[in-house]
Amino acid sequence: MTNKKEKFPLLNKINSPADLKGLSLDELNHLAAEIRHKIIVTVSKTGGHLAPSLGVVELTLALHYVFDAPKD
Repeated sequence: MTNKKEKFPLLNKINSPADLKGLSLDELNHLAAEIRHKIIVTVSKTGGHLAPSLGVVELTLALHYVFDAPKD
């Protein structure tokens, strides 16, 4: 059985939107993949709709990367 920290190494390092600013574009892409995987794993256990959540991953990361939340 894999450790949760091993499955989501980048996601586990993010504690606030400010943490995204230190990531490279490749790391942001990897983080988006981790988030999508986490959503799929969670929804497969609990049920629900996947499409809306999966559709906004990159948008949400981009907004938090560009803007200074919650200040902006």
